[in-house]
Amino acid sequence: MKFDTIIIGGGAAGMSCALILGSAIQKGVVPGRQVGIVMHQKASHLNSAMLNNALGVVPGTTGKQIMEEGVVHLKEQYPDIEQIEGEKVKEIVTLDKGFRVVTNKNNYQTEIVVVATGYTSPFRIQGLESEVIPHQKAKVSKNRIQLKNKDHLVKPGIYVAGSLAGWRSQFAIACGSGASVATDILSLWTGEQTKVHDKIL
Repeated sequence: MKFDTIIIGGGAAGMSCALILGSAIQKGVVPGRQVGIVMHQKASHLNSAMLNNALGVVPGTTGKQIMEEGVVHLKEQYPDIEQIEGEKVKEIVTLDKGFRVVTNKNNYQTEIVVVATGYTSPFRIQGLESEVIPHQKAKVSKNRIQLKNKDHLVKPGIYVAGSLAGWRSQFAIACGSGASVATDILSLWTGEQTKVHDKIL
C-alpha cells in the first residue's frame, strides 16, 4: 500500500500529528493525501501517566484514557487517516523515491516518515541506527535516546516527533511536537507556510 506520509507511533506526538494532518485533508487544504499511522503504543510512557497539569485536560485523566479516547477521536473525526493496528515497525528502507516501511506483517511505501516512538533504549527500528544519540534533555542515568535532527527533520523525508526528537517527556510538549511536524509537512505539500484551525462559525 502507498502513502504520502506514515506516522510510526500512536502516542501523544504521533496522534497529534495525525489529527492535524487529518484536519487539513478534511478541510481540502491538501486534498487526496494518503496518511497512515502505525498505532503500536504499548511502550508509551503515557500509559502510566496521570494528568493534572495539562491545559484543557480534566485533572485526574489518565494517560491510558487519552490513548484509548484518542484512537476513537481520530477514527470518528478524521476517518481518512488509516489506523494500522496490530503491527510493529521493524525497518525503514530508503528507496530511490521515498521509503519502504517494513512491519512484522506488511510493507508500506511512503514519501514521508514520521517517527514518534518514544525515547526508550534500545532503538529497535533498523535503518536509522546512525541517527541515534544520547538524549540531550533526560537524566543520564535513565539511558534515554533521541534521533539527531534539526527542527524535527532527521533527513529529507524523515521527521521525528516527541521525546525521540530530543524533547522532555511531557504530554503537552509531545503534543506540540507532533503538531509542529504536521504543519511542516503541510507547508512542504502546499509550498507555503501552512497551519489549520477550527473556528466557531
